[in-house]
Amino acid sequence: MEIYQALILGIVQGLTELLPISSSAHLNIIPWIFNWNIPEWFDVALHFGTLLAIGLYFFKDWLKLIKSGYEQVVKKKRTADGRMFWYIVFATIPGGIIGFILDKYLEDTLTKPIIIAIALIVMGIVLYVVDKNSKSVTDYKQMTFKQTFLIGLSQALAFIPGVSRSGVTMTTARYMGVKRESAARYSFMLSAPIVLAATLFKLKDFVFNIPFFVGILASFIVGLFVIKFLLNYLKKGSFKVFAIYRVIIGLLIIAIIIIK
Repeated sequence: MEIYQALILGIVQGLTELLPISSSAHLNIIPWIFNWNIPEWFDVALHFGTLLAIGLYFFKDWLKLIKSGYEQVVKKKRTADGRMFWYIVFATIPGGIIGFILDKYLEDTLTKPIIIAIALIVMGIVLYVVDKNSKSVTDYKQMTFKQTFLIGLSQALAFIPGVSRSGVTMTTARYMGVKRESAARYSFMLSAPIVLAATLFKLKDFVFNIPFFVGILASFIVGLFVIKFLLNYLKKGSFKVFAIYRVIIGLLIIAIIIIK
């Protein structure tokens, strides 16, 4: 793998992992178009870069969550942060297990360009319709166990490239009346445990060379800017622009398949 390939894919990861447009779709399609030979583990390594971005951006939030979660169990001290910590823990389990099974047994099928194109288009339409017709009534720390659990369960679909982890979790959150900015914030926090687990699982396969570090650094830096942008944008903006982008990219992929 060349350094420029790692840089491009790192930038793409930073842009697409945190926006609801599917990083896995882009990381599969770009090498397919240009005939790049990218090792399978590099996708996970790039996700680790955006995980670092989430960890740094929400560093104080994570400290409060972990501390409050501990105090809720040990000291029986109930707080909104403690509740959210355990909501994230329980919401991670079902999506992680189901997603692991899907990824293990259907990986070769799910990464086909036509599947990715269809997933981009369908999920784009669903995102637009749900976002447009859903109320915005629930803030981040007002979310219930039912809401957080169902959002976590929806993560399982993210193992289909083109669906998008952030896309499906934000869509599920909006369907249940969670405000856009809060939906994005919870989606970011919820992604951390699964990405960390995937990184540890694939750690033995990593090759710690220059492209590895270039890719991670690029995804980390771009990811930081994207988190800030999206949280600010969603205070007033909608998901419409991302839905339109998904449909356009999906149609372009189908066109490339036909031409090839």
